[in-house]
Amino acid sequence: MLDKSPAARLANLWDEAKAASMSEPERLVYRSNLLGSDKRITNYGGGNTSAKVMEKDPLTGEKVEVLWVKGSGGDVGTIKLDGFATLYMEKLERLKNLYRGVEHEDEMVGYLPHCTFSLNPRAASIDTPLHAFVPRKHVDHMHPDAVIAIAAAQNSRELTAEIFGGGIGWLPWKRPGFELGLWLEKFCRENPSAQGVVLAGHGLFTWGDTARECYETTIRIINRAMEWFEQRAGGKPAFGGAVRPALPAEERRAVAERLMPAIRGMISAAERKVGHFDDSDAVLEFISSRDMERLAELGTSCPDHFLRTKRNPLVVGFDPAQSNIEKTLEGLSGAVEEYRKGHAAYYERCKRPESPPMRDPNAVVYLVPGVGMITFAKDKATARVSAEFYVNAINVMRGASSVSSYVGLPEQEAFDIEYWVLEEAKLQRLPKPKPLAGKVALVTGGAGGIGKATAERLLREGACVVLADIDEKSLEEANAELGSRFTADVVRSVRLNVTSEGEVAQAFAFAAREYGGLDILVSNAGISSAAPVDETELSMWNRNMDILSTGYFLVSREAFRLMKRQKTGGAIVFIASKNGLAASPNAAAYCTAKAAEIHLARCLALEGAEFGIRVNTVNPDAVLRGSKIWSGEWREQRAAAYNMSPDELEEHYRKRSLLKLNVFPEDIAEAVFFFVSDVSAKSTGNILNVDAGNAQSFTR
Repeated sequence: MLDKSPAARLANLWDEAKAASMSEPERLVYRSNLLGSDKRITNYGGGNTSAKVMEKDPLTGEKVEVLWVKGSGGDVGTIKLDGFATLYMEKLERLKNLYRGVEHEDEMVGYLPHCTFSLNPRAASIDTPLHAFVPRKHVDHMHPDAVIAIAAAQNSRELTAEIFGGGIGWLPWKRPGFELGLWLEKFCRENPSAQGVVLAGHGLFTWGDTARECYETTIRIINRAMEWFEQRAGGKPAFGGAVRPALPAEERRAVAERLMPAIRGMISAAERKVGHFDDSDAVLEFISSRDMERLAELGTSCPDHFLRTKRNPLVVGFDPAQSNIEKTLEGLSGAVEEYRKGHAAYYERCKRPESPPMRDPNAVVYLVPGVGMITFAKDKATARVSAEFYVNAINVMRGASSVSSYVGLPEQEAFDIEYWVLEEAKLQRLPKPKPLAGKVALVTGGAGGIGKATAERLLREGACVVLADIDEKSLEEANAELGSRFTADVVRSVRLNVTSEGEVAQAFAFAAREYGGLDILVSNAGISSAAPVDETELSMWNRNMDILSTGYFLVSREAFRLMKRQKTGGAIVFIASKNGLAASPNAAAYCTAKAAEIHLARCLALEGAEFGIRVNTVNPDAVLRGSKIWSGEWREQRAAAYNMSPDELEEHYRKRSLLKLNVFPEDIAEAVFFFVSDVSAKSTGNILNVDAGNAQSFTR
């Protein structure tokens, strides 16, 4: 879908007054952040920028030329000075004397650390020679959809000449590395007036003598490509036109909520996966089109795309005209297995003696006709970024096929990048996953003291968390606080009244759509009440039972349904109370409901065992700090029961405990983490008291 509004053009955001006072490296950061701020210029983590700067050599004190270039794994949109590698240009030039030819170009990466300037620990990327050998001070390498569409067209060279004239050159496909750096140098020296080059199947290189000139050239060239496509595409329907309907938004979400846990369960045997759902206009246009299957089979062209999406997606056999979700689910395991076999065959056809072992053979991208796109990865951010990259690929296929024929990267070339020894080395350097990486948790009462502390603990260990609470204001505040600390990708919130069967079902469906499923339920929603039994009204009794007994049943039942569909087990933790084991005066309704929680957990542990669902209970006592329960009448009522003032209550509980310690929300969170982590993988049906010691509540 072409946007022809003025906003569709890239704006020149360069502020000379701001840039004038900067050093050359600071202008490089400024330029990079401007370019990375618009995904039409380059996608997250994609692209590269550099500047050749005169610096004082720390050993000789002499001025030397230093290449500042985006380091390995960085993102130009958010990069800072410490994200750039710095290398002596003189030493980089001398590497040419060591180069033994394209068959040995990978060994050149090992020499890059020897060129490091000023002991900079930032690792140089494989793109370093591409920037070093272009004989201009400033170089941008971007991945704009509009230019990659030209690069991925069958007659890419002719289109480049038609659109840009002689100002922008063209080079055939070549894997990034030392050889491509030499190609770029040769092109620049033979075409001194050129301002850039289109790399077939890859992207755009532009350059200039100043940071501003380089930036403005990049913006101008991309805008020119966008304008040209608008002029040429006309009213021609994209991808051959629509041949199937896109379902209404509510129905699309409902299908995604059914499919995602099923897919997640099938592909999470070796590594837990987190999902992302995208039904944006660009995706719906593609999945509804005549040419979708053919183009999907051709595969993506740009290496930055398929390294994150795999070369091909899996097209799910769903018919939106029939809404045949049950039939689709029946055939899903066969489709997933066929994709695995196809990837294994691809690996066997293309592998080389030095190729690393075959990695996860499951698809990353799942296209569901009439519904949208589902992506799965090791974490939410990666799943979301993978979806963004496939949208980039869709845009490229739209552009290329509207003016020519789209050409995917040849299979062997794609394999040689996907299973590149250097790419494998980068993957091996990634940090070890956290204990709860890839897991999804839902915490009821998530905006309160214990709930929020528990959510924070799970987030610290790598989980994605859905906060559920009836208090919308506190929920919004908790979501904002935790999202700012752990990123918005890993935190979601949903208003939930645990006594409403419909709201509970909707909350778990929301978790399935946002993250792909559920691994952890922390049932923590609570209230409190106190009154002598003869003054306890039926409404008080029923309210305790509704929230603390029925509410725990409803969320557990929904968790069981979701976890059993996934077939990957799960962990459920009830936050009960010391009062579930030890009676307290004037709290019959509360104590009875808490006792019901504990026994419900035992029953669920029996039922869940055969499905790998573990159910355990944490019993807190007197957790006053941050608690919404203790901020109201309950505090005064308990103080009255012990014939003391509310201010004396916390000290009373401390002295009453065997260990003479207060219990805090973080203490309960530690117990929850124990029960949901693999450390307690052989524990179910247990009760863990976190009460600083209370002889009355010792389990028997």
